Formats: sequence, structure tokens, C-alpha cells
Amino acid sequence: MSKDKKKSGSSSLPTGRHATVRVKTARGRTVSQQRWLQRQLNDPYVVEAKKRGYRSRAAFKLLQLDDQLHFLKPKARVVDLGAAPGGWTQVSVERCKGGVVIGIDVTPVDPIAGATVLAKDFYDEDAPAVLTELLGGEADVVLSDMAAKATGEPQVDHIRIMGLAETAHDFARSILKPGGTFIAKVLRGGTERTLLDRLKKDFVKVRHVKPEASRADSAEMYVVATGFRG
Repeated sequence: MSKDKKKSGSSSLPTGRHATVRVKTARGRTVSQQRWLQRQLNDPYVVEAKKRGYRSRAAFKLLQLDDQLHFLKPKARVVDLGAAPGGWTQVSVERCKGGVVIGIDVTPVDPIAGATVLAKDFYDEDAPAVLTELLGGEADVVLSDMAAKATGEPQVDHIRIMGLAETAHDFARSILKPGGTFIAKVLRGGTERTLLDRLKKDFVKVRHVKPEASRADSAEMYVVATGFRG
């Protein structure tokens, strides 16, 4: 089996060639908006996501993380925090055949076959108990691809996303079973040491991974913590 394919047979890389789309200028559209739209329409992962029915290009980030680290296993119990629009939940269903996948977000998510999606805040006091009951036990994997809306101020954005990652870690500690895996989006920026120190106390191994689908010019990467000590 090739390195970019796994038990589900789903490739983690775009396939085929795609024609370049040129964006015409439009009244009221700024130069930055024009560039963003041009990049989006010509992004091979965006094109491939539409072809395969994934709800976001971010699905390929999870596919690539799993191809490298193999944490999405048959019959696994998975919780996807901040699931909207649902790309990571879709991938989890594909790769965890016979398992239980729950996506949770304050933003309602359209139904996903094979998963339970909750319009609920995981900050809620009863969230761990509700999810444990739906899972039928403790989780094998807790995922977080959450990101606060960008402000344009790198330091502010970094602090906000690290806050989300730390909160996701606190939640994961309440629901993961021993040996479980936690994955969260972070930004390089110099203040992640607190999170890493906490993760190293709770997990056997902690590493940073930047999947190919994560844009090269982005400070985004993922912290992957495996072997929850319980």
C-alpha cells in the first residue's frame, strides 16, 4: 500500500491535474480579497475536497496526520471539537470503521452519515458526561482543529489559538482513556511552552507535525500527544 493511502483506501493527496482558474476583477473587491479568491479557486486541496465531498480542505490535514501517525483505527471512539463544517468528522468516520465518532460545535453542523453531531459548547459543565454516554465509554482520540477568527495581529492570534488548544487539552483529560491521543492546532509564536509542558506530564510522547496540506506560508501546525497516562 502506498504511503499516502491507508486502510480506508482514501488518498491524502490531490489526484489528477486541475485547470487554472483566473479571477476577474470586481467592483468592491479589495486586492487582498482578489488574491485570496484566486488562491482558493486554484488550491488543489480545495478542488479535491469538492470532488470527494469533503466539507473543507482541512480534511486532508487530518488524512496526512493519520497517514504518518496511525491514530484513527477501526472501532475507535473519536471526539472532534469545534467540528464545523465537518471535514475532520468525515475523515474520522471513514477511517474508524465500526467505531463511534462525535462532532461537537456551537455552530450547527449538517448531519454526517456515520457520526453524531452536536450543536453544543464543549465548555459546558455537562459536556464530558454527555459525550462519554454517547461514546459508550472513554474516547480513544480527541481532535481539535479550532481557530479563533484572525485579527491580523500575529501575537493576538497566537494567544487566542493557544487558549483554544489549552482548553481542548483540559477537556481531553476529562474524557480520554489511558493510551489515548490528543491533537490540536497551534501557531508557532513562542508562547506554546506552557501547553507543551502540560502535555508532557499527561502523555508519553508529544510532537509537532505540519502536514503537507497546511500552507507553507502559514504558522499553523499541529501538536500530537499520544499515550495518555490517565
